[in-house]
Amino acid sequence: MKFGANTLIWTAAFDRTHLSLLPRIKERGFDGVEIARFDFHDFPAAEIRRNLGQNGLECTFCSALTGDLSLISEDAAVRKKTVDFLRHGIRTAAELGARIFMGPFYSQVGNLAGRRRTADEWTRAVEGLQSLGESLATNGVVMTIEPLNRFETYFLNTAADAAALCDEVNHPNVGIALDTFHGNIEEKDLGSAFRTAGKHLKHVHACENDRGIPGSGHVDWRGVFGALHELRYDGWLVIESFGFTIKEIAAAACIWRDLAPSPEDIAFEGLKFLKSRAA
Repeated sequence: MKFGANTLIWTAAFDRTHLSLLPRIKERGFDGVEIARFDFHDFPAAEIRRNLGQNGLECTFCSALTGDLSLISEDAAVRKKTVDFLRHGIRTAAELGARIFMGPFYSQVGNLAGRRRTADEWTRAVEGLQSLGESLATNGVVMTIEPLNRFETYFLNTAADAAALCDEVNHPNVGIALDTFHGNIEEKDLGSAFRTAGKHLKHVHACENDRGIPGSGHVDWRGVFGALHELRYDGWLVIESFGFTIKEIAAAACIWRDLAPSPEDIAFEGLKFLKSRAA
């Protein structure tokens, strides 16, 4: 397994001004960083890629749908705009040298319709993801779809639903990203959820139940790592948390208190715990 830290711990929009973080992240024992961006225009991907290489780091790339972007919208123009946005993200991931492009790529985070998803919405998501297959294959990128908890989306909440979605999309470059924070809310058994994802599991966010330091809460890490070892998972374990002193991040993630002595303690202390469990 490879270990990464998501840049949302430090900044809402990683760019060249944050390159000084890279040597520190490397020194603390990470294999790579997960760069988070929600706008791909004027993003210095080539420069960041060079700096990652100079620091002996790999990367993954993450984003989310914001504004009116949605693959499940009734409006065909909105769906087209969303597909164009995701294609841009795929190209940007390739420019960064990231093989993984992850996120909840079906509708806006926080979009709650007050009802269950519909069959038509499911069909639109499948068709939208299928339409990205050629771009993913051409760029050598795997898109990993992340189920979120019920307070952030009504569309996709469980590993079982994510596996069903991937079965229907039926493309080798579309898989699942499981996040233990969301799974801790939605799954009956975290280990079983990872086994359910099975062959589709391509990425993992290793997060504590409160987004604090992994190992400091009540996530069933024994079950998670047992399942990962059974699956012979050799991909990324990324610590995703949020800079709780950064206003826009704290507001978006609903973090109203300090989760650790400092945001980066979540990464640096959490890595020690994850490596001890992965051994």
